[in-house]
Amino acid sequence: MKNIFYFLLLMVFSQQCDAQSALVNKEKLFDLYQNQKYADAALYLKSIFTDSTTDQKALTQIGYCFLMAGNNVEAEKYYSKAYQLQPQSLPILFSLGSISTRRGNQQMAKKYYGEIVQIDSNNFSVYKLLANLYPSVKDSMKLVYLLKANRLNPNEADIAVDLAEVHDVSQEYEKAYHVLDVAIKADSENLVLQKAKLPLANQLKKYQEVITSGEMLLKDGDDASVIKDVAKAYYYTKKYNQAINYFSRLEKLLMQNENTLYFTSLSYRYLKNYKMAAVYARRTIEEAISPNTASYYALLGLSYEENNQFKLANAAYKKGLQFKVMPTLYYRLATLYDTKLKQTKPALNYYKLYLGSKPHAEDDHSEIKFAKERIAQLHLTD
Repeated sequence: MKNIFYFLLLMVFSQQCDAQSALVNKEKLFDLYQNQKYADAALYLKSIFTDSTTDQKALTQIGYCFLMAGNNVEAEKYYSKAYQLQPQSLPILFSLGSISTRRGNQQMAKKYYGEIVQIDSNNFSVYKLLANLYPSVKDSMKLVYLLKANRLNPNEADIAVDLAEVHDVSQEYEKAYHVLDVAIKADSENLVLQKAKLPLANQLKKYQEVITSGEMLLKDGDDASVIKDVAKAYYYTKKYNQAINYFSRLEKLLMQNENTLYFTSLSYRYLKNYKMAAVYARRTIEEAISPNTASYYALLGLSYEENNQFKLANAAYKKGLQFKVMPTLYYRLATLYDTKLKQTKPALNYYKLYLGSKPHAEDDHSEIKFAKERIAQLHLTD
């Protein structure tokens, strides 16, 4: 390791013969590097090379020190000076692109990386970096750069996974599967690649492959995505008991969802266990409904009510109650019938339902008091 640091220092300061370069204490600089005191190293070099220096190697070295110290502003300042002196230097362009990315300036990063492409159109690293600048898997430019990177290095796992994901979103399952298959052949023990391949194999009806590969992966420990793929493969091959066993493992991990509960219900149905099929059908429905749905209908009803659309408000409040019994919904219905629709009987009924739904004694103190008073008053008018 020590020799590597010395080699880097010699690379930086080799072929420099001006007076400033001669003042650099390489052993001191090496010691600062070795102890990762990059900010101190940058300040040390700045004390030797003035701001007006045109020494490109010194500028990049100071920029590098600031970059490693996390000072992106100063790093960009020195790399930009070096860029003016040597605009086609790949290391400088890579550094400026990296700094721009760190600072959130995606457009500048694309500019610098684009210049690298113009200089070296077969540079794998720059295509990988460019692809990462497009976060949406539906962005056409992300696909362009991933394809170029994958063509240059089809064995690179990160690019293979990202490209497969883009193909998957476009429902090009064969292409996605092939990309991962090539990378896996180069690295058969890469678990990330193997896991990414399972849902694609299911889509392509390669169910036995999913079962064999998935069960091998699960020997290293439970993984919810792998369990789900294996469970579905068993379901599609009509091995419903095995499918249920794997779906149950998801429940133990608290990783079930609407989709897995639905397949569990179907599996029980095909086994003619209609009781359990009904249980999981109900759970599927419950999972599909947001726990906040009733609150959303309460808000919708209130919006209608405030706009004097009382029939729509009434329907919204009652719809909310179909999802969850909420004291707020009963109270809104009671006051709607009482003060807006002037219908005493339903108003009285909803006030009673409100009090019976156990509203919060402290938070809803005013509403509880009002409801009790209105019940007493409405009884007197009967």
